[in-house]
Amino acid sequence: MHIILLPILLLAASAGAAPPPSGPAPPAMTPATRPLLIAHRGASALLPEHTLAAYRRAIDDGADAIEPDLVMTRDGVLVARHENEIGGTTDVATHPDFAARRTRRRIDGEWVEGWFTEDFTLAELKTLRARERLPGLRSTAHDGHYPVATLEEVIALADEASARLGRDIALVPETKHPSHFASIGLAMEDRLLAVLDAHAYTRRAPVIIQSFESGNLRYLRERIGSRPNIRLLQLMLHVPAGPAGKKRGGHYAEMQTPAGLREVATYADIIGPSLRSLGVSGERPRSTLVDDAHAAGLRVMPWTYRPENRFLPPGHRAGDPGARNEAGSIRQIREHVAAGIDGLFADDPAVARRAIDPP
Repeated sequence: MHIILLPILLLAASAGAAPPPSGPAPPAMTPATRPLLIAHRGASALLPEHTLAAYRRAIDDGADAIEPDLVMTRDGVLVARHENEIGGTTDVATHPDFAARRTRRRIDGEWVEGWFTEDFTLAELKTLRARERLPGLRSTAHDGHYPVATLEEVIALADEASARLGRDIALVPETKHPSHFASIGLAMEDRLLAVLDAHAYTRRAPVIIQSFESGNLRYLRERIGSRPNIRLLQLMLHVPAGPAGKKRGGHYAEMQTPAGLREVATYADIIGPSLRSLGVSGERPRSTLVDDAHAAGLRVMPWTYRPENRFLPPGHRAGDPGARNEAGSIRQIREHVAAGIDGLFADDPAVARRAIDPP
């Protein structure tokens, strides 16, 4: 089998890099020959997100990597769901046996009402079926067809696709709400590493572990050391100016300063900012954030590129707000690639593939 190593994950000599205050230094990376295309929750513009069908479609559409968001079940199994609250992405509300499990819970400082994966065993979750998270915007024709997938099943899918296509499919798992799960006795980090270590594919294939939290990434850095196939990605929210920005998370604004990026580089290899944080437009083709991150030795992989007008900047829209606009999406991606991004998260990998590859 011919294996294509993803350039963003290859090791290179670390020339004069300062070691972090504690723990092993993140290994340096060679520059990517082209941006890494990460299927955001699979081909989520076309199929219910985080299903094996969505991941398989994403790979067939040219994705370099697939992204399973990970949450925990009551019996300690990592499953692929965008959030631990599953009322909007599964048919749990239609199951009378689970009606009493609807509850209100404080998650990372915010009150959330619904059904939570930590209240279900894996066997119970397997009785549910996935639903489209954005039913007013995307097709619901596939609702009710696909079960909740485990991390082990996602790895097996990537392994099979790698053998079939002759190219490595990277895994980009995100630990969702790790502090919350740790607080209820379901810490995710060691369990994630154990699953990765248990599979021959993920012991050698490219893996990028991501999180909006930094504490668990620092912990993972200490655990994995300089293991050559695993990289860590610090996700960052877009922080608008003023009180609203401070409420949403002023620490992300601090992370995006030159000094903050140098600190991030002591435990992570990549940043994943909101694409709005790049500040790229037709009038401003360069991104200060991209340039500052590269100066700190970090790669930049923003989220999320979507093909509908609703998610595009005003100058790229055409037609109804909810309509697909592939030309506008391709234009946006190409502008950001020109600004120097090293990878991207996309809901429709086929559209992003057309944007990345030469015409």
